[in-house]
Amino acid sequence: MSQDLARIRAFVQVFDAGGFSSAARQHGRSKALLSKYVTDLEDYLGVRLMNRTTRKLSLTEAGEAYYREASQLLQQLDDLDATISDQTAEPRGLVRVSAPRNLGETTLAPAIFAFIAKNPLMSVDLRLEDRYVDLVEESVDVALRISTLADSSLIARKISDMRHVICAAPSLVKRVGTPTSGEALRNMPCVLDTNMPSHSSWRFIENGTPVSVHVSGPARVNSPVAAMQAALAGLGFAVLPTYLADPLIAEGRLVRVLEDRMPEGPSLQAVYPHRRHLAGKVRALIDHLVAWFADNPVK
Repeated sequence: MSQDLARIRAFVQVFDAGGFSSAARQHGRSKALLSKYVTDLEDYLGVRLMNRTTRKLSLTEAGEAYYREASQLLQQLDDLDATISDQTAEPRGLVRVSAPRNLGETTLAPAIFAFIAKNPLMSVDLRLEDRYVDLVEESVDVALRISTLADSSLIARKISDMRHVICAAPSLVKRVGTPTSGEALRNMPCVLDTNMPSHSSWRFIENGTPVSVHVSGPARVNSPVAAMQAALAGLGFAVLPTYLADPLIAEGRLVRVLEDRMPEGPSLQAVYPHRRHLAGKVRALIDHLVAWFADNPVK
C-alpha cells in the first residue's frame, strides 16, 4: 500500500510542479525515481496519464480524472495526519487561501502576515482574485468571502461583521437629488457590482419591513474598487463596503445616503469543504483571523 501511495503522490507532485525536474527539486527526490513511479502507475492502471514532450507536460483525459480524485485523496490523508500530529505540535505547512483582491490588499493581508510571523513553521499561498473559487477543484484550503453561505457542500465560520453603505459623488446628488427611500433609486442611476448576489435588486428596510428595489444604471462592474471609481466619476449610486467608502466620505469625495434604510450586511466568512478532519494548520489560521478581527474590527 505504501508503494501504491508513493506512485500516486509522485504523479500528483509531477503535475503540480509542471514537470519531473521541477518536482524532483521541490521534493528532494530524483527525476528518475519520479519517472519510474509514474510509469509504474500507468502500467498498473493500463492507461496513459500524462503526455510528455520536451517542452510541455499535460494530462490525458484519463489523467485529468485520476488527478482530480488522487489529489483530493492525498489532501484528505495529509489533513488526517496533520489533525493527529497537530493536536500538540506547533502549526506547520502550507495553507492555500483565496480572497477578494481589494479586501485582501487592504484588510486581510496584515492579518495573514501577522499569522505567518507568529508561526515560523507556516507558510501561506494567498490568492487574491475577484471570483468564486472552486475549493476542491483548485486545491484551496480555505476561502475568505464576504457573503452568506449558500453552498451546502461547504462549511463556513464567521470571521467578522461587514458593513456596506450606499454613496455617490456630491455632483451626482446635486444633479439628481438625495433619495429619501430605497424605492427612489429605481429611477436614479446606479452602479451595479455583479459580484453581489442580487446585483440589480438592492435590499432595504422600509418601516421595519424588508423590500427589494430593482435598480439600473450606466455601469456594470465586477469589482468593488471599480464600483467605487464609477461612483467617484458621478456615474451613479453604489453599494460599497465601508473599508473602501469611509475614507472617501471623510474627505467629502463621496456622500452617504439612506444610511438608516440599510439591512444587516453579509459577514466575512472562512469557507472550507466538508471534511471529517480539518487540518490543524487551517484551523490555526482561522482561529487567528477570528481573534485578529475581534481586536481590529472592520470599520
